[in-house]
Amino acid sequence: MTNEGVNKSKRQFLTSALTVVGAVGTGFIAVPFLSQMQPSAKAMAAGAPVDVDLTKMEPGQLIRVAWRGKPVWVLNRTPDVLETLTTLTDKLADPLSNESLQPDYCKNEFRAIKPEIFLAVGLCTHLGCSPTFRPEIAPPDLGDDWKGGFFCPCHGSWFDLAGRVYKGVPAPTNLEIPPHKYVKDTLITVGEDNEEASA
Repeated sequence: MTNEGVNKSKRQFLTSALTVVGAVGTGFIAVPFLSQMQPSAKAMAAGAPVDVDLTKMEPGQLIRVAWRGKPVWVLNRTPDVLETLTTLTDKLADPLSNESLQPDYCKNEFRAIKPEIFLAVGLCTHLGCSPTFRPEIAPPDLGDDWKGGFFCPCHGSWFDLAGRVYKGVPAPTNLEIPPHKYVKDTLITVGEDNEEASA
């Protein structure tokens, strides 16, 4: 059998064209399959660090942000609040935060990098309810021992304005402090450690 009547350039063109069409078809099939294996934007955002702008925070103001599906509180504490925190030691279950969850750079009297700015995960360490922010001193429903803090309405746990738990309440430990760092004086990133402070 001879190849005299076969046009080799036409055969090569058809082979190349079919190869390209096959590659494109494979790409159309593979792209949706591979893209479904990527985490969704919502899933990626759930664990992503969150920036908190402090430029408009007033003294005594509490703002809330969401990080990893949890509420995070950021409180701008006044000098009076900082002074009050030093007087509560005998009323607290863990005043030095030895049994509590916080980064090493927040294991101090104020549980903060900078004393005036306090961050905490806004979930009670008893059963995960969200305590309410009660900054007033000695309200009628909480009594004279209340110097301002966070009150859990579910089972009555008390936390001071450093997230430290009072003695004799259901919550076993202080409020959790999330990892965070100052990007600049007025900007905090929640979810990233403060390498300078921990070094």
